[in-house]
Amino acid sequence: MSTLLDTDRKLAQDSYYAASAPRMQAFAPLQGQLSCDVAIVGGGLAGLSAALELAEQGMSVALLEAGQIGGGASGRNGGQALAGLACDQASIEAQVGLGESQRIWAMSLEAIQLIRQRCQRFAIDCEWQDGYLSLATSPRKARELQHWADTMARDYGHQQRWLSAADMPDWIASERFHGGVYDSASGHLHPLKYCLGLAKAAAEMKVAMFEHSAVTGLQSKQGRLTLTTQSSLGAGQVKAQQVLLAGNVYLPEIAPHLAPHLSARIMPVGTYIACTEALPEARLRALIPSRAAVCDTNFVLDYFRPTADQRLLYGGRVSYSTLSPRDLKASMRERMLLSFPQLKDLQMQYGWGGFVDISMNRAPDFGRLAQLPQVYYLQGFSGHGLALTGLAGKLVAEAMAGDASRFDSFARLQHRPFPGGRMMRMPALVLGMAYYRLRDMF
Repeated sequence: MSTLLDTDRKLAQDSYYAASAPRMQAFAPLQGQLSCDVAIVGGGLAGLSAALELAEQGMSVALLEAGQIGGGASGRNGGQALAGLACDQASIEAQVGLGESQRIWAMSLEAIQLIRQRCQRFAIDCEWQDGYLSLATSPRKARELQHWADTMARDYGHQQRWLSAADMPDWIASERFHGGVYDSASGHLHPLKYCLGLAKAAAEMKVAMFEHSAVTGLQSKQGRLTLTTQSSLGAGQVKAQQVLLAGNVYLPEIAPHLAPHLSARIMPVGTYIACTEALPEARLRALIPSRAAVCDTNFVLDYFRPTADQRLLYGGRVSYSTLSPRDLKASMRERMLLSFPQLKDLQMQYGWGGFVDISMNRAPDFGRLAQLPQVYYLQGFSGHGLALTGLAGKLVAEAMAGDASRFDSFARLQHRPFPGGRMMRMPALVLGMAYYRLRDMF
């Protein structure tokens, strides 16, 4: 039976990121036993960020990754580092009130600054580019977007530049869009280069890093936690005072026994991206003069951005059934031509994808296990985690060191399991997404 990990590995074989960021460092599987202050399950951006912060505090840290560092969503996403969460701030306000919602928004801006700071501190050349365009595909959606931008300026002090339909030709060479906002605080980058840069920094800070070391068990005895692992080299064991579960969408599959109730609160969603052959610089700049990242405001959305080596990276298709498109490059090229019909002479050189975890309300799901409060978890980034994962790692490190005030701002958000149980929740979601696709169309 094919697993999410199996499907992910197949989809990642034609990744532009993997082709343009060769791995210069590998970490051996865990053998034998070791002890540490904190054990981290998952070698993506959240786990790496937490490892860096904990090591900075002088704690001993072991990081366990079932595959390769950055092999999941952290190393193959659309590369857009955006302010805010995957859900609208109104959803957060409804749960925790305006004041706490403003605090969470401010932390999301901090998350973007954290990327800039880490790139400078650890000399990570991840091709950072300032700027983000959020664009509406109809006049009605443009009015809704302008109302949202006005609300964010009034209630959150977040100023963005409004772009009318008349302004569009100066910002994007596409007749598909009827208005938008430009956010100078957000931006985009090469996510795998960033992820591998963090891994190099963590290793230099003496974090014990292990790849191909799947966690198979978690036990607690007299306040001491023991994680068991399995690899091609045999079994391993890590004893720790605290544990972070940061496996996200893969954790229920790799180790369903670790926290079975958490898996009901997230769903795997397939996301797909393609990348063109290189364009002349002037032609690419004519498409998006600001070189900003771009995303439309549809529920089932398209997103795209220029790369540092003059390509157009285009994402858009999603799968809520774990079934992937048959001809990914051709499918994504069709989507690209909806926005840029003038690129019909171009072919897609790369096409890849994989899974992300979404929560029911699209808000991130952070917390501690009720039965084992020294075990923390981070999940539910819902496709909006490139910046937020880094902040999440910082917040959980603060909590482990004794100050949980900022972590608990997120932990107070309430989450419900997807309806239908294990058998029916995926068909129900597929039907729901069909409705939203129709709504976007009409």
